[in-house]
Amino acid sequence: MKYEILPVTAFNQNCSLIWCERTHQAVLIDPGGDADKLTAAINHKKVTISKILLTHGHLDHVGAAAQLAKHFQVPIHDPAVEDRFLLEKLPIQSKMFGLDECQPFEPTCWLKEGDEITIGDIKLMVLHCPGHTPGHIVFINRKDRLALVGDVIFHGSVGRTDFPGSSHSQLISSIRNKLLPLGDDITFIPGHGKISTFGDERKHNPFIS
Repeated sequence: MKYEILPVTAFNQNCSLIWCERTHQAVLIDPGGDADKLTAAINHKKVTISKILLTHGHLDHVGAAAQLAKHFQVPIHDPAVEDRFLLEKLPIQSKMFGLDECQPFEPTCWLKEGDEITIGDIKLMVLHCPGHTPGHIVFINRKDRLALVGDVIFHGSVGRTDFPGSSHSQLISSIRNKLLPLGDDITFIPGHGKISTFGDERKHNPFIS
């Protein structure tokens, strides 16, 4: 499995391009904005986008999803259905964050815990990890020991829980009971900031250590 982190928007949100070396099939995870930049990166890598995946419904993670899905003619696989209200309120989120207005959209499907996404030879397992948002999901590649965690956990921090539908207790439970048991050796790509491992965060993250 190959991946490239593509920071987008003024929030430096980590959009991830993941692709299979053998088939050149690829997915975009959390295309929060800057659609032209992401399209150029995809064309440069000469990969074929098969779907767009979203970890949760906040604007800085979904802002370019509908535009790119239309451009590449691919489905959008959304977080758990509990985040529907966030997608319905994207115009309000746009005003709140001072970004260009993003229209609501309906995904091709809603993901749930236990689902598995296939991209060529790559398999991503879906975990429901509520707290930052009620429908937040995480993608796990067990073979390559990589997790794409959205805004659940960061290097030295955790996701905010002062948004509608957020819950600090749920967030900490998701981290301690679902993510950390997967193994200290798992590297994770967060929604913002630099990559880390579950082992390093277990030892040094003041919110969970």
